[in-house]
Amino acid sequence: MTYLFLFARILFGGFFLISGVNHFTKTAMYTQSVASKKVPAPAAAVLGSGALIVLGGMSILLGLFPVIGFWLIVAFLVGVTPMMHAFWKLDDPLQRTMQRIQFLKNVALLGATLMMIVFTTYMGPWPFRMVR
Repeated sequence: MTYLFLFARILFGGFFLISGVNHFTKTAMYTQSVASKKVPAPAAAVLGSGALIVLGGMSILLGLFPVIGFWLIVAFLVGVTPMMHAFWKLDDPLQRTMQRIQFLKNVALLGATLMMIVFTTYMGPWPFRMVR
């Protein structure tokens, strides 16, 4: 079970780390997308949200202050999901469906993240963490 937990940690943290790195390597493309959603200060929003999930993902991967890392991911998901995936505002059925899928994916990730906050709070120190 210890190795399964480590594998799950790599998958979950890695997902957010890679997504966050994309915010920095594809800033212009992301900024254009964010601006199209009428988000104020789109470049700052892209870089700030990227920082949240890079730090959150690294925290989970390394096992370094994981509850703080999870809260960073919660902040990202709560802030980004309704603004970027507002499927209820779209008329085009294909776009509406695609954004609904992304919205529900983020809601599921939010639920998993909140469960991990509870789990981590009561389980004690993580196996294979960076700090003993």
